[in-house]
Amino acid sequence: MNIAKERKAIDAALDNYRAQLDTIPEEKFTETPPGGGWSCAEVYSHILQATLGSSIALERCCNNTCVPTKKKLTFLGMLMMTINRFPPVRVKVPEKVNAKMPAPKISKEDAKNLLIKCRKRIDDVTPQIKDALPASRHKHPRLGMLNADQWVKFIRIHLQHHLKQLERIKKKFKTA
Repeated sequence: MNIAKERKAIDAALDNYRAQLDTIPEEKFTETPPGGGWSCAEVYSHILQATLGSSIALERCCNNTCVPTKKKLTFLGMLMMTINRFPPVRVKVPEKVNAKMPAPKISKEDAKNLLIKCRKRIDDVTPQIKDALPASRHKHPRLGMLNADQWVKFIRIHLQHHLKQLERIKKKFKTA
């Protein structure tokens, strides 16, 4: 896996999230779209919290502080890592994960600050990836045991996935 390429794609996705904040009207940011689903505020809350959490897991793998394991990816994890995206089915956040990390509606200012924090975490941890041992893995709730390379890839895939969700939300508002 090419870490520089993954990092460039992560930066592009974070740039896209930041640019979109300027185009979403304040009153629409926290509004639930017609037909239901998450608001843009909830998407930003979820994706930025998940990116921060994933960066912590990535850092643990890089520092080799995870308990070494032979456990690997689940079937879904292998599929996602192979096809380079989420499978083309909509899946709700598992209740266990939602309880641990809910996606509250946040303000645009909070989203901007979280974006800065995410970028800083990624900046800080990326140089450490080269030191990560392949057997140093941290558990993802659905994908199984991910190593550092897989966490970087997951962060990129997850960021790109939710950009598509933001587009669906915008379409819902336009067609309402």
